[in-house]
Amino acid sequence: MSAAVVEQVVQARLIVSTHRSALLRVTLRYRADDPLAVRMGFPAEYSLDVEPELLDTPQPQPEVEWVFARQLLATGLDLPTGDGDVHVRPALGRRTMVELRAPEGVALLQFDEPELRRFLWRSYLAVPEGQEFSLLDADRALAELLG
Repeated sequence: MSAAVVEQVVQARLIVSTHRSALLRVTLRYRADDPLAVRMGFPAEYSLDVEPELLDTPQPQPEVEWVFARQLLATGLDLPTGDGDVHVRPALGRRTMVELRAPEGVALLQFDEPELRRFLWRSYLAVPEGQEFSLLDADRALAELLG
């Protein structure tokens, strides 16, 4: 039996400057076999580390994926949170800001908060909050970490 996967495509606004932004589609994913994490997949053309000449090839480029704690996303809907590469905070007008920090730069994204709540609700149907650790496979996680 395969583990449950929750996937939801949402629209985000990439904040470029005070007066400029770009709309993009973001794929949110949650996998019951990795119960502590959520994933955000972005189109390759929005990545700062994809070689420009690769974007001109006819083959679609793989999306750029950020992985971070489901709890960080849940907390960030109501309170500013994050102390590493990912920061999440509520914003005016039922919006949520997600800041992604990498050596190549910082991306600031604005999401509709109800869309993120819907995704989290669906992830809690797959793995209820507080039951994540009962599903962890420590041997598999260690094998993945050590490659």
